[in-house]
Amino acid sequence: MSSTGWAALAVRDFRLFVLGRFLAGAGLQILTVALGWLIYDVTKSAYALGMIGLASFLPTLVLALVAGQVADRVDRRVVVYVCYGIQALAGLGLLAVTLMPDMPVWPIYGLTMLIGATRAFYGPASQALLPGLVPRDLFPSAVALNSSVWQTSVVVGPATGGLLFIFGPQVVFGTAALFTAGAALAFFAIRARPQLPEREPVSPKTVFAGIVFIRSKPVILGAISLDLFAVLLGGATALLPIFAQDILKVGPEGLGILRSMPALGGVTMAMVLAQWPLRRRTGPTMLVCVGIFGLATIGFGLSTNFTLSLACLAVLGAADMVSVYVRQSLVQGETPDHMRGRVSAVNFVFIGASNELGEFESGMLAALVGAVPAVIIGGIGTILVAASWAFLFPELRKRDRLLS
Repeated sequence: MSSTGWAALAVRDFRLFVLGRFLAGAGLQILTVALGWLIYDVTKSAYALGMIGLASFLPTLVLALVAGQVADRVDRRVVVYVCYGIQALAGLGLLAVTLMPDMPVWPIYGLTMLIGATRAFYGPASQALLPGLVPRDLFPSAVALNSSVWQTSVVVGPATGGLLFIFGPQVVFGTAALFTAGAALAFFAIRARPQLPEREPVSPKTVFAGIVFIRSKPVILGAISLDLFAVLLGGATALLPIFAQDILKVGPEGLGILRSMPALGGVTMAMVLAQWPLRRRTGPTMLVCVGIFGLATIGFGLSTNFTLSLACLAVLGAADMVSVYVRQSLVQGETPDHMRGRVSAVNFVFIGASNELGEFESGMLAALVGAVPAVIIGGIGTILVAASWAFLFPELRKRDRLLS
């Protein structure tokens, strides 16, 4: 069987896995675009937008080490579908909040934290589950296909959420809950039951094993920390409600399209990588693409034209996908199975920090200097990070093959 292209889709459990990932991703993105528009429409505050990112990230930070232990001690499939079920209930909770008189904001932050808590557990568990679903020779293709399907959901979700807002926020949150419930059913149907390793007693050594492992691997540490700081600084997507409403003036439908464009660029790149996986010069390629991510962020910040803004966001997403592809392949491909949950939990904190904490940073900076300067400053910072990491992590700069 070919190790490129679509060969991994021949595996039944992998098909269910990516179906679940698509439904969960679409549901989460529908929630995200609805929350962003709703909060900014009610508060007119960049600070309030930033607080949504912080509310989503804090549970990931607090629960990361516990979530890693759970992913290495409990059936990862069960962890994922239980968390998706809880997230679907949170979506229904958000629906209920929109029906309250004078719609209070504080329950929205509380339910956002609950969703963040479920992500803290299902993120590492789903990442650690993937390598056990396909043969090793199909793994690079599976990573790219999984990323492609996820990015497709990130295209479909925001566009769907923006369009559904025409019928009211209740329809948006109800649809998100339905998608996430479907994801739970897809993971429930997976047959693979990887044999769990003999459980070590819980101790500081086992709890911090993921951190110790990553610190011992300079290439992995460099890759995930590069992704952390690049996206942390270049978090333009958090400010899209401001650009859609105040700068580009395209309404919630336009916001949905704007949020979809990074994913459209990402899914296009992921499909290219699925067919033609990176085999040589993976480290330098990652560093260059992070620099391109920064340049595209600056271009978006300077643009006042809707079409040009869409193009910048698509380039941004394509460049980010190369970074995601390299990082995920390195983390999952070089980690022993009995540690994948704990290592994935640490990795997931970096992902959460780069996205949700990046949204918080962007919101705070925009509240101080304005949305446009905040995006431009973030893009410049991303380019500087890529240049710095090339010298701070020579192992990453010199990395040739994706899997050793």
